[in-house]
Amino acid sequence: MIKTLHDKIRNGEVTAVALAERYLDTIVAKDGIDGLNAFLTVTRDEALAQARVVDAKVKNGEEIDLLAGIPYGVKDAICTKGIRTTAASKMLDNYVAPYDATVIAKLNAVDGVMLGKTNMDEFAMGASTENSAYGRVKNPVDAQRVAGGSSGGSAAAVVAGEVVWALGSDTGGSIRQPAAFCGCVGLKPTYGRVSRHGLIAMASSLDQIGPLTQSVEDAAIILSRIAGQDKMDATSAHSGGKYYERYLTGDVHGKRIGILPAELYRDLDPAIEESITRAGELLRARGAVLQEITLPHLKYALSVYYIIMPSEVSSNMARFDGIRYGMTADDRNDSISGGGIHERYQDTRRIFLGEEVKRRIMLGTYGLSAGYYDQYYNKAQRVRRLIHQDFATALEQVDVILMPTAPEVAFKAGAKTNDPLTMYLSDIFTVAVNLAGVPAISLPIGTKEDRGTPLPIGGQLIGKWFDEEELLNIADVLERSVKEL
Repeated sequence: MIKTLHDKIRNGEVTAVALAERYLDTIVAKDGIDGLNAFLTVTRDEALAQARVVDAKVKNGEEIDLLAGIPYGVKDAICTKGIRTTAASKMLDNYVAPYDATVIAKLNAVDGVMLGKTNMDEFAMGASTENSAYGRVKNPVDAQRVAGGSSGGSAAAVVAGEVVWALGSDTGGSIRQPAAFCGCVGLKPTYGRVSRHGLIAMASSLDQIGPLTQSVEDAAIILSRIAGQDKMDATSAHSGGKYYERYLTGDVHGKRIGILPAELYRDLDPAIEESITRAGELLRARGAVLQEITLPHLKYALSVYYIIMPSEVSSNMARFDGIRYGMTADDRNDSISGGGIHERYQDTRRIFLGEEVKRRIMLGTYGLSAGYYDQYYNKAQRVRRLIHQDFATALEQVDVILMPTAPEVAFKAGAKTNDPLTMYLSDIFTVAVNLAGVPAISLPIGTKEDRGTPLPIGGQLIGKWFDEEELLNIADVLERSVKEL
């Protein structure tokens, strides 16, 4: 998709301005009252100004990047200079970022055209984008269903044709799961591959920025432009300068695909299990070798994640107290309950933070408290190391691991809002990837019919640390094989 549009812009078949206007009109048509609600802020004037720069370069015969003039959206947890950045929370309702996140600066440098900021679960805490303070995102395939989370707005915008691609962030599956629910590609790079500078942190040892796209090739193109070390992010690695789209050879002959024992899928939707089995056979038909592997500590991943993640949430959210960052009760003319500074903090957080955010802060604070730190947090970190070692051992035997992205297709809105534990189980196949820091990609591998509606099924490929080249190549072959069915 990106290469096709690039050629049209470069050859003068379409101007960048006309392209931006077309997508902006689609946002108006699909995202308004009772629409998808995928966007929180639309930056029409800024987008058209960026597009005019591209058109001027084309007119002058200058070379332009593949992403120049290509319309995209940005998850509203990623800072954009001079543009409202809310993280879908009333706490940051009036926050205008004074700087660009590193990924935005990189995209500006290649003349990408940002159309706006996409909706999400508040502070990225959720698996359905029902936790947004500005209303839920509707699934573009079936409006009665959720778009997944927390990058639900980005996934919905891509699938609905409101943007060509979008940025999201993934802490425990927040790019891959909405990609699976909506039916697009979602890439979580290796931890450290892409700078987190300018991403409003949820859990700093787990967060990673990545793209949601219409194809694996598009994901490779975007990763090429946003990857690399950044002096503003001490966890970023020397890993830039590669053009990942050049590694899509179409050849997987002899590549080893790790598959999990069937007993791990006993509670899986049969349609998803069937799609995963078929995906493996499609790769085998292209010359790959299927090899069963074990991840002995995978069964503990969800428990470990829901100790470590809330603990880091508790720490990161402490800054939003209405004094250092965030709205205050005074901004709403709410009466202060009296007392000192602690009471003021309590009022601010009670008024402006949503229930799920408060729940995770409390869980994390409890897990870090005196008397429980060793019992919970320290123990979880030790098991995290075992999970990391499981992946290291498995990925010595195979090139990638194939497993489902989610245990079910997109569920009905409201089905799990009163049952947080059931909602958390949506992350069962994705959180281990973040705990280990490995790269993973979700792509459509089938559908499940529900009353005449084909609901997307996502398959997940997991690669070796800093080996997105192999991961993307195998994913590209799988994507092409699925499309040929």
